Amino acid sequence: AAARAVARRSRRIFDIFVADVPWTVSNKELKEYFAQFGSVQRCQLPFDKDTGFHKRYCWIKFSSPEDVQNVLQKDSHILEGAKV
Repeated sequence: AAARAVARRSRRIFDIFVADVPWTVSNKELKEYFAQFGSVQRCQLPFDKDTGFHKRYCWIKFSSPEDVQNVLQKDSHILEGAKV
């Protein structure tokens, strides 16, 4: 039971949802921007198979809840002139 509890704890997810991502912003740019707030584990920027464009939203996965708090403490996030 103890080993299972440790494994469960280590799989906690610290994700944020980011909406209104400009068409011109790439996965790499999102990772670079959010890295200033903490350790970015993954950036999921889904694409539309029909259009080839991303869907203008993403999930950013961080290493810790502190990283997420760092993001949330900033009033607004601007990427390429647009508030996300």
